Amino acid sequence: MSPSAPMPEMDNASLVRLVEDPKQRYVFYYGEGFRHERLPVGSRVIYPPPSFPGFADPDAAIEEALENPLDQPPLSAQLKPGMKVTIAFDDISLPLPPMKSPDIRGRIIEKVLDKLAAHGIDDIHLIAALGLHRRMTPSELRHAVGKRAFKEFHPDRLYNHDAEDPDNVVTLGTTSAGEEVVINRRVAESDLLIYVNINLVSMDGGHKSISTGLVTYKTIKGHHNVHTLMHSTSYMDPDHSALHDSCARMGGVVEEAVNVFKIETTLNSNTFPSVLRHLQRPEWDWNPLDSAIFHGNRLGSGLMPFEMRRRVFQSMKAPYGLTGIYAGATDPVHKKTLENVFRQQVVPVQGQADIMIAGVPYLGPYNVNSTLNPILVHVLTLGYLFNLYRGKPVVRKGGVMILMHPLEKRFNATHHPSYIDFFNEVLPETRDAGEIESRFEESYATNPRYIEQYRRGNAYHGVHPMYMWYWACYGQAHLGKVIVVGAKDRQVAATLGYEIAPNLQAALEMAGDTVGQSPQITTYHWPPIFMCDVT
Repeated sequence: MSPSAPMPEMDNASLVRLVEDPKQRYVFYYGEGFRHERLPVGSRVIYPPPSFPGFADPDAAIEEALENPLDQPPLSAQLKPGMKVTIAFDDISLPLPPMKSPDIRGRIIEKVLDKLAAHGIDDIHLIAALGLHRRMTPSELRHAVGKRAFKEFHPDRLYNHDAEDPDNVVTLGTTSAGEEVVINRRVAESDLLIYVNINLVSMDGGHKSISTGLVTYKTIKGHHNVHTLMHSTSYMDPDHSALHDSCARMGGVVEEAVNVFKIETTLNSNTFPSVLRHLQRPEWDWNPLDSAIFHGNRLGSGLMPFEMRRRVFQSMKAPYGLTGIYAGATDPVHKKTLENVFRQQVVPVQGQADIMIAGVPYLGPYNVNSTLNPILVHVLTLGYLFNLYRGKPVVRKGGVMILMHPLEKRFNATHHPSYIDFFNEVLPETRDAGEIESRFEESYATNPRYIEQYRRGNAYHGVHPMYMWYWACYGQAHLGKVIVVGAKDRQVAATLGYEIAPNLQAALEMAGDTVGQSPQITTYHWPPIFMCDVT
């Protein structure tokens, strides 16, 4: 196995700061822009840990991992002439933002392809494990796998998984809980599946990679259902997640039939290009140039038309460093991967808050090169950002979440056609996840138009907006109220079940009706991504 890159010892408890200066302003993402707000004295601000250094020689680390795997022989020792080998890799939902070239997936795939060629193996396919996500475009595939692999394999042997192709999926069996495992036929018939993963957060990787990325709706609904997600007390804590339990059961069925060689990677939190690197540090650590750049960007983005702002933000690529790579059997590999993720991201926090305040970034897993529509705002905040904890949620049961986002009715009709219908047709009738599941899911999942748009276009599967709504159901049930600061469309907020406020002070006064007049306030200062160990 490859060791982790050097990680300095950090007193992460120092990353939780109390507001002492009533004049100090704090930065919040505001969609494709920024807000600059004052917080009440005594508020608690949680900062991300500093980015750890990456490997000085990533290629050497990759080679070390491939030839010294966990609980498996070296990759070279598993290769024989005439084998049928499939390389699967995570789609564009990881990492966020996308990685500056060369993408780590491409570096690993090139090394694997060299080894396959050296052993006389030429029956090789590369598959983007996108599950029910939209098809990656040729340029997106090229970025992920690198120019060499793209030129050699696309389009016949480098392609997107198609969960709706009946001729190219096969049923492997059922789990002990009755979950049906239907997987990509090429994967099932391969002598070796090599899976290349990026673990951005602790929810990623492990058995979940295959059990969501290379399967069908029939399989995914086994864990993307309201009952399972309501019994996942944090998606970021796999030991207490019914979602991960289901994926692990499915993984057992897969690995009885398929020889899997798993490669998992972790990245540091160098989210921004150098000119914006100050955004990864606390405001009190900025120098005058940092402040000038920030205010210039804040004012400039405010003057730009929306589409120009969106393009500028979406064009950003992160200069991540590789902090760990492990290969071999799924469970021991993922255990090491999680240790690495937690070392980079965990901040200890004592006690829950009455009010949690968070800016909403421009980017989530499902709007890369696209638009963050209202449903994606909902899942990004109540499904993902709310769940960035182990132990207990940062905000108490019945507490209030205050978000900052313009919250406009913007949809990408190419990528999210069923989202538009879900927003306009389903949510006006009910926001109850259980009712949505029983009344509407099947019709959206089997709608021929949505299936055709998923298979032939670049649309998310018809059922995807419902799964995003379910994904947020635990946070939705936990919170007493959600208030959005700066929302521009009252009808959008009402459709989602949110209240709106013109500014933070007004939002805090509104929250007082739910949590009392002397609340404990906690603010998440992101990105980069971090998670809290709440005691």
